[in-house]
Amino acid sequence: PWLFVAPALLFLTIYLVYPVFETLRLSFYDRLAQNFVGFDNYAWAFTDPTFWQTALNNIGWLIIVPVLSTAFGLIIAVLADRLWWGGIAKSLIFMPMAISFVGAAIIWKFVYTYRGPGIEQIGVLNAIVTALGFPPEAWITIPYLNSLLLMIILVWIQTGFAMVILSAALRGIPEETLEAARIDGANEFRTFFDIMIPQMWGTIIVVWTTITITVLKVFDIVYAMTNGDFQTQVLANLMYRWMFIAGDYGRGSTIAVILMLAVTPVMIWNIRRVRRETGTA
Repeated sequence: PWLFVAPALLFLTIYLVYPVFETLRLSFYDRLAQNFVGFDNYAWAFTDPTFWQTALNNIGWLIIVPVLSTAFGLIIAVLADRLWWGGIAKSLIFMPMAISFVGAAIIWKFVYTYRGPGIEQIGVLNAIVTALGFPPEAWITIPYLNSLLLMIILVWIQTGFAMVILSAALRGIPEETLEAARIDGANEFRTFFDIMIPQMWGTIIVVWTTITITVLKVFDIVYAMTNGDFQTQVLANLMYRWMFIAGDYGRGSTIAVILMLAVTPVMIWNIRRVRRETGTA
């Protein structure tokens, strides 16, 4: 059997296992990966104000994007099943999933585009603002608000994923349970929160953790929209800057290791939960 498994193991070793250990090794060396510096790079990371600002940005992404994506996906899944044109609505909501993150960023760049006062606004958001009598704003340059605007792009993409998975979970709820709740006098609000949500809770958690892993690795949207300027930087973008722009292999690898360590517990917990639910644990 090893003859059949060997090619897969070879590629996994070359493209997954080796890069992990090589990145870990480089994190203990200087910028040119020539001299061993021990934990100096990690000491730098945890005392550098830019790193902490970037980490706080990542925490904001981790709180807002999974919650909104999962909530919107669940609401749309419930409402779409009650409409005769629900299939069309689901298709439209899922469509952004077919777009790359860079493509989505370019689309939303036109939404947030700013042109000076007195010039016709071609950005959708500024066109609406000026139509309401307010001055246009360079939204992407406003700290904290700009990060929220970037998060909206990922929410727009991931809501379709959450909707599809949660819609399948809704169909798995026994109709008899819902009918019994309605006969007992439960309104739609109580049926949703007391019957549907508890039976879907496992799927909701899986969707939330899957989106969380995606958020931890987010890079494309920030890079294409702001390149991390205006206090929008995230860890993946900071790693790219140190590794490929500053040419510091030690610090770039250190950030990569920290990012990997942040993702790993969520992945392990997600895999274990799926195995428990499927009975393969």
